[in-house]
Amino acid sequence: MQEITFLGVLLRFVLGGGSVAAAYLLGKKVGGRFGGIFAAFPGVFLASVISVGAGKNLHLANHLVLQVSKGALVGMVANIIACLVAGWLILRTGYKKGLVYTFFVWAFTGAAIIAALRF
Repeated sequence: MQEITFLGVLLRFVLGGGSVAAAYLLGKKVGGRFGGIFAAFPGVFLASVISVGAGKNLHLANHLVLQVSKGALVGMVANIIACLVAGWLILRTGYKKGLVYTFFVWAFTGAAIIAALRF
């Protein structure tokens, strides 16, 4: 198990929070579609790979980076499905209900993919 380091937490905060802030600012200035591209920036994934890959045991670090990458792939597929569902649900049920329902669709989709592929 990889220990939690201050640098790893800081990287997640800066890259993840920075991508969300950039998505908001770009969406407000240029439009939601362009801002949405930056909302999908895998800042937390990159920070995770950097912090896991910085481990002292190269073999273990490589194994953990592979596991993080597989998990990120599942998350990205679940995100794509959730984005499509959100667009449909929000128009039909309203903003708040649509987001709540979308969260459950995202969680179920991710769990179903993991179960099906046996990661």
